[in-house]
Amino acid sequence: HVQLVESGGGSVQAGGSLGLSCTASGYTYSSNCLGWFRQAPGKEREGVAVIYPSGGKYYAGSEGRFTISQDSPKNTVYLQMNSLKPEDTAMYYCAAPLASRTPCARWLREIVGDNYWGQGTQVTVS
Repeated sequence: HVQLVESGGGSVQAGGSLGLSCTASGYTYSSNCLGWFRQAPGKEREGVAVIYPSGGKYYAGSEGRFTISQDSPKNTVYLQMNSLKPEDTAMYYCAAPLASRTPCARWLREIVGDNYWGQGTQVTVS
């Protein structure tokens, strides 16, 4: 049974920073992608960042303000968000594809295929 649990959201003023964590159980992300997505009210869900099995990273926008990283022994992926803007306000989700050998960048951009999702953590920037 795969479970993704996010934590670390909250409220922050514009220009501030927040760090999110996603701990995976029942899922070996070292052999597949694991990424962060977000959904703002009234908008479609969009990809934020993904980490490859190799440790490579791909970002969809964020202009260098976000950093995705991993702690493999803890089976945890992080998203450090700096210089936050009000438009970053959204529910942030951790996700992983069901299919192995998923093309990670395309998966992040198009959210293709069936995926495991966490429950989400709210980030509010004012």
